[in-house]
Amino acid sequence: MRTIDQFNFCNQKVIIRVDFNVPIDKNTVTDTSRIEAAKQTIDKICSDGGSCILVSHLGRPNGFQDEFSMRKIIDSVKKVLDKKVLLSNDVIGEDSTLKASNLKPGEILLLENVRFHKEETKGDLNFAKQLSQLGDCYVNDAFGTAHRAHASTTIISKFFTNKFFGKLLEKEVLAIKKVMSSGQKPILAILGGAKISSKIPILKNIIKIVDDIIIGGGMSFTFSKALGGNIGKSICEDSMIDICRDILKSAEKNNVKIHLPLDAICSLDFDNNSSSEVFDIMNIGDDYQGMDAGPNTLKSFEKVILKSKTILWNGPVGVFEFPNFSNGTKALGKYISESTDKGAFSLVGGGDSVAAVKAFGIQNNMSYVSTGGGAMLESLEGKTLPGINALLS
Repeated sequence: MRTIDQFNFCNQKVIIRVDFNVPIDKNTVTDTSRIEAAKQTIDKICSDGGSCILVSHLGRPNGFQDEFSMRKIIDSVKKVLDKKVLLSNDVIGEDSTLKASNLKPGEILLLENVRFHKEETKGDLNFAKQLSQLGDCYVNDAFGTAHRAHASTTIISKFFTNKFFGKLLEKEVLAIKKVMSSGQKPILAILGGAKISSKIPILKNIIKIVDDIIIGGGMSFTFSKALGGNIGKSICEDSMIDICRDILKSAEKNNVKIHLPLDAICSLDFDNNSSSEVFDIMNIGDDYQGMDAGPNTLKSFEKVILKSKTILWNGPVGVFEFPNFSNGTKALGKYISESTDKGAFSLVGGGDSVAAVKAFGIQNNMSYVSTGGGAMLESLEGKTLPGINALLS
């Protein structure tokens, strides 16, 4: 892994693929964490005496759409980086070429939304070549798009001898490695969320690596039904029942302990204000649906979390968006925080888990919070991401 710390970028024009796909509400960036995540890489290159050409997408535009223009985020980029940032009117073309060629050491240019060009998502070789001609070196610091073989994330690296992992990408790779190959035992994976189908590839891969697996959230009810339980109106994927049984057998074969919920807080309606009742996970009332982890479940999960030395958390264990059913996910975060404080390594990944730790203000209590949803999941499935592979070849 060739990182930016292994190179001096003095007088080099550096194309950096960043992930500035930030949420915007009424022309205001509501979360700048992805911009903040790229600051360390940009600062290093500028302090070396290099200049930065930032490439990113914003949203999923169909051709040019003003709502997805980088003009919407340029002020936030300037504020976070605390530097003057130029903006080009195009990605490849007269304006970007002129502004890139005139960049002086320490200066920064943000290109227009790279996805305004359909060639980006198609991984077009000629588009990637034209983009590469703006700079001398290439740095990928966009883990969130590293699972896409797009022109600016993967194909462009073919045209550079000097290509590097940015600080953020390096951290992401090392954090995943700590869980998947070098983590201190016992290793625990916590998998939650609504559907078991989206987690099957991860389960099949990590079952060969971890010591314990906690299964919570909506997906746990499919396991309960597979074991003969009555789950009422709780979410369930009947097509996954046999697969759940296979996973339980595989875990036993690999000497991995799977921890399922013991009880659940259930309600008559999928509504924050619906009255609730605690049921045994194997005997939920016919008219009720599971909404959150129950008290006995949390006691059981707490013991497992506090004895673990390496923890992966992917997915909530309840409908945490509803305040009245957020206690389980909040408690889980508290236990992981305590374990981390005692020396465990904790990695949080996946959109809902990251949203939960931010909502509860505990993101700084975790060892690492991943910036990539899909990229994180594919890494946990054991796949080599094309954006990463391109830097290694």
